[in-house]
Amino acid sequence: MTAPARTVPAVASCEDLVAGVLAGRFGPDPRTRRIAMAFTTRQSVRHPGRGSGYRNEVLSLRLGAAVGSCAVEPGELPAGVVDDCVGADVAALLGHRLLPVRVAALDAYLMDALPHGPGSGARPWPLPAGDSLERSRARARAVVGLLHTPPGSTVLVVGVVNSLLEALRERGLAYVPCDLKGGTTEWGEPVRDDAPAEQEHCDAILASGMTLGNGSFEPLREHALRHGKPLVVFAQTGSAVLPRLIGAGVTAVSAEPYPFFWLDGGAGTLYRYGGVL
Repeated sequence: MTAPARTVPAVASCEDLVAGVLAGRFGPDPRTRRIAMAFTTRQSVRHPGRGSGYRNEVLSLRLGAAVGSCAVEPGELPAGVVDDCVGADVAALLGHRLLPVRVAALDAYLMDALPHGPGSGARPWPLPAGDSLERSRARARAVVGLLHTPPGSTVLVVGVVNSLLEALRERGLAYVPCDLKGGTTEWGEPVRDDAPAEQEHCDAILASGMTLGNGSFEPLREHALRHGKPLVVFAQTGSAVLPRLIGAGVTAVSAEPYPFFWLDGGAGTLYRYGGVL
């Protein structure tokens, strides 16, 4: 028998969520919960058949059986930040000077208090085994399936992943690729670097959880809430954080906790929240 979904307090923003955690509304007092392990994961990839590649770096914090994560630009984390986190309590890390540490700590706490599954409102989605490109495309289809907009709509994609753009094309959706790094897509399309300037002209937003860690998420959430636009987030960063914001501007979340699909070729599971069933 499936356990009934737990009633989780509603929140209005990321700031409100942090305040709720500090007040103990989501689980144990975060002052009593200490990080046992901190580590970074670095990756460079170029999928077979693709003309370009990318690099990832992720800060992860272990709390009990849970791992919370926040992606950063490669080389962005200062030396010693991992040592700063080990043994620290979650409440202290929620006030850390570095935003990625604060996000990873919040993610670890919520992953521990509200693990992904039906009890926290998630719908497990099987991710098949395969090579890196096969798994990337399978994840993209799962993510884009949460975006319920009619063909011909224009989607602002914040955090460019070529497989997601490919899946949007398959659905007959136009897109505006946007990433702080700029550049071009696999198909030579220019990547914009100013999401606020583009969001007014789009019907929906598809954003990476990495926006949590670079400070660009809240303006996207506020815009989606104010204008009633769908906002779907594909989250490795903050996979336990972003589902808590459904109803506060976020429409749906594809949550992918550590270890991520690009670390393993075996079968795995995504957790989908919100969207139209």
